[in-house]
Amino acid sequence: MTEDIIANVLLYAVPLLFAVICHEVAHGWVAEKRGDPTARVMGRITLNPVVHIDLVGTIILPLILLLTRSPFLFGWAKPVPVNFANLRGGRRDMALVSLAGPFTNLILACLSALLFHAIQGDRIAPPGRLDWILLPLRHMAVISVEFNLVLMVLNLMPIPPLDGGHILMGLLPMPLALKLESLERYGLLIVMILIGTGLWGYVVRPVVYTFVRIFLY
Repeated sequence: MTEDIIANVLLYAVPLLFAVICHEVAHGWVAEKRGDPTARVMGRITLNPVVHIDLVGTIILPLILLLTRSPFLFGWAKPVPVNFANLRGGRRDMALVSLAGPFTNLILACLSALLFHAIQGDRIAPPGRLDWILLPLRHMAVISVEFNLVLMVLNLMPIPPLDGGHILMGLLPMPLALKLESLERYGLLIVMILIGTGLWGYVVRPVVYTFVRIFLY
């Protein structure tokens, strides 16, 4: 029993860490390209997990969701610092920086789906050979597809400080953007209420399931 739990944690840990870290690194990398070096100066444009791990978002919450057999995992890494005032394109670049994270998760989901189908179709090795590594790898590919899609869809919800909120703030006329910005202090509370009550499932779950069916079936 304990061995099964440890094996499951390890299977989920790799795709989860890679997804949340790449999400944050993408924000920092695009911000640097658009004129803000803050993330680079603070050593955050790196795949080193030590500088990105958030105790609650990267470890405690995913572990609780895994142990309670939640239909979907969710988590986050420490947000990469971005000084939007340094961006050359102003609010337009703020939208680009914010979009970089979810877009990266979409790319990772696509690559994971390709890996899954390559293994599923026995194009990597003949059936029976290397099963000791290919079966766990296939399982991790499925987890990666699902987790990256959840991360993408949830982050695109138009609620600041989620990426979708910042994207919308960058595209709306200034008066409406300022009104949306005023909700930022309550944003995480709204998200936690949506997740805690299960209401988020009515928005996120249908979209995620649609993408999963496209990518894996």
